[in-house]
Amino acid sequence: MVNGDTQNEKLMDHFRIDPEENFVLSDYATTWAGTEEIRQLNEKGLKKELKKYIKSNLKQLTQAQELLWASNRRSLLIIFQAMDAAGKDSTIKHVMTGVNPQGVDVHSFKAPSSEELDHNFLWRYWQRVPQRGRIGIFNRSYYEEVLIVKVHPEILESRPIPYGLRGDSFWSARYEDINAMEEHLCRSGTVVLKFFLNVSKEEQKQRFLERLKNPEKHWKFSESDIEERKYWNGYMEAFEDCIRATSTPWAPWFVIPADDKWKMRALVSMIITEKIQSLDLKYPEVSEEKHRNLMKIKEKLERE
Repeated sequence: MVNGDTQNEKLMDHFRIDPEENFVLSDYATTWAGTEEIRQLNEKGLKKELKKYIKSNLKQLTQAQELLWASNRRSLLIIFQAMDAAGKDSTIKHVMTGVNPQGVDVHSFKAPSSEELDHNFLWRYWQRVPQRGRIGIFNRSYYEEVLIVKVHPEILESRPIPYGLRGDSFWSARYEDINAMEEHLCRSGTVVLKFFLNVSKEEQKQRFLERLKNPEKHWKFSESDIEERKYWNGYMEAFEDCIRATSTPWAPWFVIPADDKWKMRALVSMIITEKIQSLDLKYPEVSEEKHRNLMKIKEKLERE
């Protein structure tokens, strides 16, 4: 898709949300023309090229994952947030298929249990933060607590939160808590990558219709998807407020155009690969004594 580290860095900068800027979601398109070489391809050639690029990145990601596991110093938390049908599941599938499943944990968070509600709003997510050496993927995350809960205030009213804590500063306090949690994770060696897959309302409609027309995809459709679509503008405002408040130097947001799934997957693949390769990880070095012992074992095996 792109040639050279400089080109990749420019792309990352283009989609990364600068904490210093006044982020406005409508300024970010849901489509992307692509690099110059991409624009020269027809639709069939484009899909083929992007598949090949993702496969190439997967090889690099697999090697980087092995190094992450072996060094046991860092971990990677990847967060996906989006409207329904934006492509979270398929992106995770295509970008991560082939990496060692023993080193990757994927979590999709449903409605919290009564036990989880009796703790602070971040508690259940802390239980799933990746261990050193591992990659953790959150398909939706603690950001739902400042998205769907904000769009549907009745959810908040049903929760056992002290009434004195529900004032005007409630949401800003939650953003601060999230930023503090992510800063702590980064200071402890966890890299936090956050992707908002930015799909248009019209493209969501077309994907819903595809699911309804295909019996094999009916299982993926929920009537609640249509109900939530009514709150589109509210969600866009909530995403804008959230991204503006929580894109930080230590855990920035990447807003990825999602109307074209293959371009979206290629961008996500590139960013993940570039980030994990930038960690400058090294394989553990063994002592001289252990090295001598290993060489003796090698010689014995070779003489068999």
